[in-house]
Amino acid sequence: MNIILQKFIASSGFCSRRKAEELIKEGKVIVNKLIAEPGQTVNEDDVIKINGKNLKLPKEKIYIKLNKPVGYVCTNRMFFREKNVFELLPKEMNNLIITGRLDKNSHGLIILTNDGDWAEHLTHPRYEHEKEYCVKIYNLQFTSLKPEDVIKKLLKGVDIGEDEGIVKAKAVEYLGDNKFKIILTQGKKRQIRRMLKAIDLEVVDLIRVRVGDIKLDNLESGKWEFLKIGGVPKWS
Repeated sequence: MNIILQKFIASSGFCSRRKAEELIKEGKVIVNKLIAEPGQTVNEDDVIKINGKNLKLPKEKIYIKLNKPVGYVCTNRMFFREKNVFELLPKEMNNLIITGRLDKNSHGLIILTNDGDWAEHLTHPRYEHEKEYCVKIYNLQFTSLKPEDVIKKLLKGVDIGEDEGIVKAKAVEYLGDNKFKIILTQGKKRQIRRMLKAIDLEVVDLIRVRVGDIKLDNLESGKWEFLKIGGVPKWS
């Protein structure tokens, strides 16, 4: 059965369909020793390679949630003396897609899968899946800002620079002890840290506790568990 190339790549778990389209346009996808073209169709008998790696459709879909500790990076590339979240998983899972990365100094819920289409659905801004964080501010008491001022600014939107313009939170709640619950539907790189820096506040701790309907719950730091093996996970 023929299938659109970018869907095949996403279904193989190599990357999302959106990223697959970029790789095809950049001439990085090879089909039967020829550079692939946008809109091309393939089947399971074709030899499809990206960066020398043969792509195959997985026998089953895998969905995992992991509690990332501070100090670990979220990438499929391994760097010398850099702790990587894939060190916390079995070796046969080192090609999973990380959906919704966290920076090295943040911790909490990350989701990994070999289902590229589902990963696309989870991360694409148009679906507006909520991402919930608990954030502790270091220097709030040393500023003129009150918790209600911080809430108003984050809801109204702040300019985080780098040509990304104004970004805002969907919801913000003060939890006491310089801690805020912040909910985003956007996914800019290090967005919360950059939003708070824009109003002269520094993050001392940031943990993600929920993505959509998937919650971190009581999963211990550094541990992981299956959301569901095969089929469709808890939400889609």
